Amino acid sequence: MARLPPLLLLPVLSAGGAAERGGSSSAMEELATEQEAEESHRQDSVSLLTFILLLTLTILTIWLFKHRRVRFLHETGLAMIYGLIVGVILRYGTPSTSGRDKPFSCSLEDRPFTTLLVNVSGKFFEYTLKGEISPGKIHNVEQNDMLRKVTFDPEVFFNILLPPIIFHAGYSLKKRHFFRNLGSILAYAFLGTAVSCFIIGNLMYGVVKLMKLVGQLSDKFYYTDCLFFGAIISATDPVTVLAIFNELHADVDLYALLFGESVLNDAVAIVLSSSIVAYQPTGENTHAFDAAAFFKSVGVFLGIFSGSFMMGAVTGVVTALVTKFTKLHCFPLLETALFFLMSWSTFLLAEACGFTGVVAVLFCGITQAHYTYNNLSVESRSRTKQLFEVLHFLAENFIFSYMGLALFTFQKHIFSPVFIIGAFIAIFFGRAAHIYPLSFLLNLGRRHKISWNFQHMMMFSGLRGAMAFALAIRDTATYSHQMMFSTTLLIVFFTVWIVGGGTTPMLSWLNIRVGVDPDQDPPPTNDSFQVLQGDGPDSERRNRTKQESAWLFRLWYSFDHNYLKPILTHSGPPLTTTLPSWCGLIARCLTSPQVYDNQEQLREEDSDFILNDGDLTVTYGDTTITANGSSGPHTATTSLDGRRTKSSSEEALERDLGVADHEITSRGTRLVFPLEDNA
Repeated sequence: MARLPPLLLLPVLSAGGAAERGGSSSAMEELATEQEAEESHRQDSVSLLTFILLLTLTILTIWLFKHRRVRFLHETGLAMIYGLIVGVILRYGTPSTSGRDKPFSCSLEDRPFTTLLVNVSGKFFEYTLKGEISPGKIHNVEQNDMLRKVTFDPEVFFNILLPPIIFHAGYSLKKRHFFRNLGSILAYAFLGTAVSCFIIGNLMYGVVKLMKLVGQLSDKFYYTDCLFFGAIISATDPVTVLAIFNELHADVDLYALLFGESVLNDAVAIVLSSSIVAYQPTGENTHAFDAAAFFKSVGVFLGIFSGSFMMGAVTGVVTALVTKFTKLHCFPLLETALFFLMSWSTFLLAEACGFTGVVAVLFCGITQAHYTYNNLSVESRSRTKQLFEVLHFLAENFIFSYMGLALFTFQKHIFSPVFIIGAFIAIFFGRAAHIYPLSFLLNLGRRHKISWNFQHMMMFSGLRGAMAFALAIRDTATYSHQMMFSTTLLIVFFTVWIVGGGTTPMLSWLNIRVGVDPDQDPPPTNDSFQVLQGDGPDSERRNRTKQESAWLFRLWYSFDHNYLKPILTHSGPPLTTTLPSWCGLIARCLTSPQVYDNQEQLREEDSDFILNDGDLTVTYGDTTITANGSSGPHTATTSLDGRRTKSSSEEALERDLGVADHEITSRGTRLVFPLEDNA
């Protein structure tokens, strides 16, 4: 049977008689077809088994590294190494299986189509478009069926592998440190990513011009292509650095800045790349600057991001309402299944509506953690956290394994030394322009400054990973995009292996503190931290500063605590106490009975304040808790020295964010942990 190359696909094409098999009986043809189907099934099984074995080997090696306390190579780097080894074996160690295939030409059409129907001796066969193949590489493409089997459709990464990774980032977000640095995180993620994109894009445009002068550019490479490359390569993924930070218990504010930036940065990068693709100037030169097209792209960016954000938040709210007003908590299996499906469907719904699923599923995860999690049964809380943690681990390592594999199995690589070297230089300058100027501006409004060693560590930690790879492989149809994909692959390899492996020495060289309790506040200074002994005069002094979350979030919190939390969850104050009296009927209908039965505010996991000493007594919110488990309510009062203690609503905000001035009384010693004001 003859086969057309994908470039020549047509909507309906009759090629009767072009590949006739004289003398072949119908029974023999059916037998051959069944054998080919069986062989294809076997190859599919082998390809999936290959990746499962890669993940299994990675897990066992990770255990060995953790057992030996090896930190120079992260699990993602291991997955890439194993992928490279398997890629070499598949590329050079498996025999050719496609000798019967041969291309033939068709000059009737001037463009490719997605479907081809071929009439072979009265039987019609359907073929689908796979992509363009350059004439010089057509024999390489057809030499091995196994190479085609292990080359996944890019949509597999977006629709199956990315959702659990992004959702887990939002669902496992520690609100305490995230919102304490929200202003800085938003600045790095939005403004910083935009700055990085345009600096890298413009520098790479200069590199492209240089390649054209020296004769190393064999096809078109436009300015918009350079900006697109700047957008996708600005998506940071410091998974290696963050894993080491978590293992060594590095400074919590540095962790929060890096983690928060990487979470939102991915969302900004994918929307920014979509906006650049949407840039279409009017006129003959479709790649020249056009003010109308530029502002249209800005509008597309804002529309896609805000629409995706709203879709993710609304899905989370709907899930919270369903879990609150139904008895699903009596059936933890059904509850967990519904939570899983609603969360994953957010990504697909946003993509189907023309928005960005990455943004939608990220904010869905944040909303689910803030509202729905409080409505789940104890079993479902544990199941959902463990389920998405496992899916995140497997999906991430699968992607990094595939990266190693793709270096040898991907058929459209274009490696240009000038472009690769220029990309590394552009990334360095883009990251520097992203971190240092923004940190200087942010420090003007922060009391707890972002120190130089923090800035150097953030500059060093700008690794590229799964998101950059997924964005690059999604479109490899043109010469420029194929070159960008090959370069992105090498950049990911370098940053994960070299930069990730140097994280521990860099922490030591920059004197960044490690071994820090994740719930410990920033290091004390003379005017912001006091240890007061006994009952002397010093015990009457209070700290002069207090750490606050971003002012925007504090404005939002009052509305959320008094109205949204009671409506969407089983926690918060009863609506009968926060809504006007004429709304009494609605308030009683929307307020959960659990709120009336238990009005003492249960602190969330973000506070993580554990008692393990029999002499400790902690005053927390409206409840005084002793180490033996007894508790009693109390209200805002005035202390002996005339100072008024905080009311319930004031304490609630600090409890949710974990930024209250926790006062611990222990054998005559009082410790005051004040917190400083961050942007």
